[in-house]
Amino acid sequence: MNDSIMVALTTGGLALAGTIISNLFTHSKTIYRIDQLEKKVEKHNNLVERMYVAEGQIKILEEKQKDFDGDLAEVKGKI
Repeated sequence: MNDSIMVALTTGGLALAGTIISNLFTHSKTIYRIDQLEKKVEKHNNLVERMYVAEGQIKILEEKQKDFDGDLAEVKGKI
């Protein structure tokens, strides 16, 4: 075989090996980052659910406050 063909094949093989190794490292970093983002999204969703419940409880308390204010006005009117 010609020396230039051997050099070309060797260079191509090493370039291919380097590309494969680089892609494996990049893939593992990408998977790690996706996992971290999923954890953050899960925390965010949990917060959203808790806020939904809290807002419902606030509405109930506001209604009770209105009723209490009405009752207090009646008591003050009788006094």
